[in-house]
Amino acid sequence: MPRTERLRALAHIESLPSWLAGRVAARGRDLVAGAIAGEGLKLPQHAVLAAVAEHGPVAQADLVRRLGFDPKDVVLLVNHLETAGLAVRAPDPGDRRKNAVTVTPAGLETLRRCAELADRANAELLAPLSAEEGRQLMELLRRVHEA
Repeated sequence: MPRTERLRALAHIESLPSWLAGRVAARGRDLVAGAIAGEGLKLPQHAVLAAVAEHGPVAQADLVRRLGFDPKDVVLLVNHLETAGLAVRAPDPGDRRKNAVTVTPAGLETLRRCAELADRANAELLAPLSAEEGRQLMELLRRVHEA
């Protein structure tokens, strides 16, 4: 393939909405991951903690279904949260054969701080846009996501 065609092929890929959205998403994930790292959390741990806070007490199997994570990964993620004092496992009140995960007060405080940090990281991501452009982008992303 001649060099000019190769260059155009790369330019074509880089002009695709899927490519651009993926690059922006990767930058956003990196910014948020860096922001919450000081809280001792990685993105999947943060997601599990948020799901536990919103839906808990919740069985690990329900976390797997809600988040689409591998069951073995959820066990490890909950282990981390429990070791850090952010969540606890206890017998499920609805089915004593299962354990349910509940967020602790320290976990709720960590989530509050993480929300502030994530907001700041996302503000940095959208900094090249005006406030109105940021709102427009969010609306367009929601429409594409919900389609």
